Amino acid sequence: MIQIIDYKAGNAPSVLNAVTHLGYKARYARQPSDLANAAQIILPGVGSARATMDSLREMNLLAPLEEAVLQKKTPFLGICVGMQILFEHSQEEDTSCLGWLRGKVVRFDGERVRVPQMGWNLVALSDSPANAALRDYFYFVNSFYAQPAQPSDIWGQSDYNGPFVSAVCRDNIYAVQFHLEKSGEAGLALLNRLIASGGDGKC
Repeated sequence: MIQIIDYKAGNAPSVLNAVTHLGYKARYARQPSDLANAAQIILPGVGSARATMDSLREMNLLAPLEEAVLQKKTPFLGICVGMQILFEHSQEEDTSCLGWLRGKVVRFDGERVRVPQMGWNLVALSDSPANAALRDYFYFVNSFYAQPAQPSDIWGQSDYNGPFVSAVCRDNIYAVQFHLEKSGEAGLALLNRLIASGGDGKC
């Protein structure tokens, strides 16, 4: 069963609708026991890094999530803020994050671009064992973006008056800055590819 983490700052209903539309069985994860035997885990995100971390902490999901993803190697997909909190620190409200990936999250320069970035942008995904290379347009709503410390963690890039990282992956962890569930056919197709891989191919 695919477990979609449902927390106050998230976008779980839209993601659940997208996953079930593709024909997969999924349900909300709202307590630690829900993650114990998850086939896959999706962490959606709408809102701030601080609110997301606070919600996960209040729900006592931080330790079970780390056990499932880092120790059991359960396939994991992070979306939007669900990608940003994978890193060590976010400039957004000076937030300490999960630290699964080395690096930080910084704000777009509001003097150079409109913040937040809202709308469709081209994403170039590199080849990985689980998914072939891809170039397509996806929907973004973000004021912050990740700066991975390890180049090998970079899976996809986009341009917003300069290049920025829009997707990352390592081992059983995949994450995207854009909203798969709001990206029409392209978003559903990529979501289907990520779920169908079932962790068989490692990043």
